[in-house]
Amino acid sequence: MTNPALPHLPRVLALAAKPLPLTPVTLMLTTLARQLMQRHPGLQRRLGAHAERRFLLDLTDLPLLLLLEPGGAAPRVTAHSRRRPPAHDTRIAGLTAAFLGMMHGSLDGDALFFARDLVIEGDTAAGLALRNAIDDAELDLTAELGVLVKPIAPLLARLLPSVERLSGLALHRMDRPTGATP
Repeated sequence: MTNPALPHLPRVLALAAKPLPLTPVTLMLTTLARQLMQRHPGLQRRLGAHAERRFLLDLTDLPLLLLLEPGGAAPRVTAHSRRRPPAHDTRIAGLTAAFLGMMHGSLDGDALFFARDLVIEGDTAAGLALRNAIDDAELDLTAELGVLVKPIAPLLARLLPSVERLSGLALHRMDRPTGATP
């Protein structure tokens, strides 16, 4: 069941993602995941034994699937075709807005799961551990991207409010100024 108040990813963005080659998306997301784990070591500690699990992130309004493998010295995120889902231990499904809202603290993760706006299948203990680790880390995806692409970080910070307003998506932590690094 999807909350009608949750915005869907704008169709133009979903369509733009459709022809993206999976390898460059994987390289970018893996680089981001490794940076996140390095800058927020508490993520792996909080995951504990669940850090070795494979999490299928099914952002239902995107044309691809993401497999998060957070464990070990080389965490990675790989992009996959919906036609060929990869092997996984836990599947977490929902709208992009629900994932981003939970990550950025603008939506309550527990409420999203209880309302079934985010659904966990498979190893639910691992899924809840991931949700708790993300919540505790107080991640800001825009700030993390800014660190990754430092030369264009000021441009990202200037564009962010407009993109958030037009898309309805929470693209940064609401308790920090836009683009502020944690």
